[in-house]
Amino acid sequence: MMNKFFRWYFRTSLVLRILVCFAAGSVIGGLLWYVSRTSAQPITQTVMPYISPFGTVFVDMLKMIVVPVIFFSLVVGAASLPISKFGRIGLKTLGWYLSCSVLAAIVGVCLALLINPGSGTDLEQWQQMAGLMETEAHEIAGQAQTEGTLSRILLNLFRNPFEALATGNFLPIIVFAILFGLAIRITIENGTDKQHAGRLEMLIDLLSAARDAMFKVVDWILEYSPIGVLALSIKNFGIYGPNIVGPYVSVTIGIVFGILVMIFVVYSLMLWALTRHSPLNIFKRIQEAMIMAFITRSSAATLPVSIKTAQEELKVHSELAGFSLPLGATINMDGVCVHLPMFAVLAANMFGLQLTLSGLLILVITTVLASIGAGGVPGGSLMLLFIILETMGLTGEQVSIVVALALGINPILDMFETMNNVTGDLVCTFAVAHNEGLVDET
Repeated sequence: MMNKFFRWYFRTSLVLRILVCFAAGSVIGGLLWYVSRTSAQPITQTVMPYISPFGTVFVDMLKMIVVPVIFFSLVVGAASLPISKFGRIGLKTLGWYLSCSVLAAIVGVCLALLINPGSGTDLEQWQQMAGLMETEAHEIAGQAQTEGTLSRILLNLFRNPFEALATGNFLPIIVFAILFGLAIRITIENGTDKQHAGRLEMLIDLLSAARDAMFKVVDWILEYSPIGVLALSIKNFGIYGPNIVGPYVSVTIGIVFGILVMIFVVYSLMLWALTRHSPLNIFKRIQEAMIMAFITRSSAATLPVSIKTAQEELKVHSELAGFSLPLGATINMDGVCVHLPMFAVLAANMFGLQLTLSGLLILVITTVLASIGAGGVPGGSLMLLFIILETMGLTGEQVSIVVALALGINPILDMFETMNNVTGDLVCTFAVAHNEGLVDET
């Protein structure tokens, strides 16, 4: 009987298994939340310690392999691309990411002005809601970077690579891996010693084998993913319940709508214009990575799945996928660019600030700069709120109130934001690959 069940289970599509577990976890979590609210005994607090570890282990397993996947993929990608192609492909990839971030920030600002969250409401009511999350907001304030955004990014580019590998600091890992790969390629192309070039080719083969072995580990982790998704869904909905959306309906709807506009309008139009491929067909082929991003709330944790999807479903050559996707997971945060302006306008309405045209332009620029190097981790956008709001001239206490409000709906917003980020990375990678002839058309 059990053998039949396991055969049926593993024959079923992984995407279907994940979706079923997400739906089941949401229902179970919602029921736990409701029972805890209506009974004297906090059932959620009693049950959650037994369920939560299964979800935490899943995210930790993805994070365990993300650093070696980034390193091996980027080195092999940079070393495999001819130098004559690398500069052009790199510029196209960076240009796409930057353009999408600017468009996302503009979409976010326009929707925020249209919805105008916080207008006509009593500041005291918002402060009362924020009080529930005040402690967490102050903790985040202590972790937020104090340097300017641009200087922080520049200073973070060149750090000890071994320290960066140990701490999972993605930006210096990306810089070091690209430089290492480029050094291998330039030495091969410019060298006259065939024996020396042969050794470097063997090094690329070795790194490629290591990367392929990591993808096999990804396959094993993905087989566990439905269990992890079930546990994460129970945890999210069991702890927050309807409060995830509750008192912030207009903000939540505005941000989610903005993200849907990015995916189904902006990305779709760019995809069709540049590749003449059906956007819906592309989204169908990358649905596994989109779902994984939605559940884990981490672009970095989803990266191994994204690279696997790009190579196996989109047929993108490994050298481009290994370069573009790790870079996107670090600097391309379109979901964050939609999210931040909404809370900026909310803050302006709460504290009576006038947003001029020049102020809105600064908001767009600051949002794009803040999103670069944000780190594809759950809740990373909360720290960026300090940069955005302090640029607007708010005091530390006022900023903490807004961040505390953002904490109330951050789990659900984070899901949509991360899905947007990963979708943007994959769409960019496919478009550049199609344009450069680095995709195997089927």
